[in-house]
Amino acid sequence: MSTKQNARPPTLNRILDALPDEAYDRLAPHLQLVPMQRGKTLYHVNKPIEYVYFPVNSMTSVIATTADGAAVEVGVIGREGMTGVSVVLGTDLSPAEMMVQLPDSGLKLAAMALVEEFQRGEALQKLLLRYVNATMIMLAQSSACNRLHHSSERLARWLLMSHDRSPSDKLPLTHEFLAMMLGIRRAGVTETALMLQADGFIHYTRGLITITDRPGLEGFTCEC
Repeated sequence: MSTKQNARPPTLNRILDALPDEAYDRLAPHLQLVPMQRGKTLYHVNKPIEYVYFPVNSMTSVIATTADGAAVEVGVIGREGMTGVSVVLGTDLSPAEMMVQLPDSGLKLAAMALVEEFQRGEALQKLLLRYVNATMIMLAQSSACNRLHHSSERLARWLLMSHDRSPSDKLPLTHEFLAMMLGIRRAGVTETALMLQADGFIHYTRGLITITDRPGLEGFTCEC
């Protein structure tokens, strides 16, 4: 049985890996593998998007902010997607702050190179429109969850979403970020995390959460 020669290696980003060879080959010369360092801000609200990022085993938080400086996480972007999708929807301004939470790497691409390929109306356009639809559903569900469910359930849901996007059971997470994600005070973060630890779902130390019982965490979390 013959095998295909010179098959392209996977990038580990699902959008890029789903592209047919001809579409990927047009983008490949413009893709740059870069480190995604924890705490790095990729976009500021209402500032131009010059580059998009396709995460590889890293995760970026989508953060909504208010005029008085309050902030809450409303979505996450990992290896299933890309940051800066607004550029293919007709605007080059970021609607939210986006900050790396789980470090690893990502593939950086000039926004104009993405738009050029998108406007061909072929595979990339179809994939990104499906991704936009999925993102809208996620944001709507996250908004409902933040309003209706207990902080322990919301933390369980968020940990599962993060675990889906991480190659490791160990998630490096700070008190500051968890407080922002849950929309509670830092003291409440410790109480909520220790609750999940007492049930055996996680092991919690300051700055690090280890998933120890994923099925149990799935059973505990809300329907979101």
